[in-house]
Amino acid sequence: MRFGIVLFTSDRGITPAAAAKGAEDNGFDSFFVPEHTHIPVKRDAAHPLTGTSELPDDRYTRTLDPWVSLATAAAVTSRIELSTAVALPTESDPITLAKTLATLDHLSGGRLTLGAGFGWNTDELTDHGVPGNKRRTVLREYIEAMRALWTQEEASYSGDFVSFGPSWAWPKPVQPHIPLLIGAGGTEKTFKWIARTGDGWITTPAETDVSASTALLMKIWKEAGREGAPRVVALDFKPDADKLARWAEAGVTDVLYGLPDKPEADVLTYLERLAGKLEPIRNA
Repeated sequence: MRFGIVLFTSDRGITPAAAAKGAEDNGFDSFFVPEHTHIPVKRDAAHPLTGTSELPDDRYTRTLDPWVSLATAAAVTSRIELSTAVALPTESDPITLAKTLATLDHLSGGRLTLGAGFGWNTDELTDHGVPGNKRRTVLREYIEAMRALWTQEEASYSGDFVSFGPSWAWPKPVQPHIPLLIGAGGTEKTFKWIARTGDGWITTPAETDVSASTALLMKIWKEAGREGAPRVVALDFKPDADKLARWAEAGVTDVLYGLPDKPEADVLTYLERLAGKLEPIRNA
């Protein structure tokens, strides 16, 4: 089982570069950041945790750009995986985003993983011209279009939401296949989408025991004819050896821990303590 860090970025507290370096120095395997381009003040979409328009954290309105954040992290690290929990690709132009991600993978030496969401905040999506009832289709087309640009010498794509004729686009990613993880509720609908288009699942903060959901994902993955097993990245709050053992047996491959919204020195101390708690679990 791999252990990683997710930093809820903002324009205060520790920087992504400092957090990523601290995570790598303390032996963590991955570093994740979120994305929100903006939060409309007036909206109809309810937050999944509160059930209302109220946000559980003001950092939703203060998140840094994920790709700039990961680029700064890449510049001061050499080993740690760089990812998002989660990015919202449908809120960007897919041709431009494909260039950004390919460049980041190229400059980081092939360390990028794309963690993406469908977007709970449909009002945010609306401002980007994405119909809320088509967000899964839009994301699938964007991913397919970006993969064409990443892998084909003369790339083209034709869909309902993105189309372009034969085009040149470099750099190509270092990785032959940039992994795609989907962060969403553990439902049959989500897992069928992953089995068709993705490479794994990121759990949501509301899901505290993911064993049953992981079993359903494995079943749907196999029925779809996919080889191997999907990656399962579970969000956790406090290390517990027995729970982590159950998760590993169920197929969880990675566990992520969040960082406190505190100054750099406090966060680095927290990372050291967390690494110490995980060390006996790693070595068990």
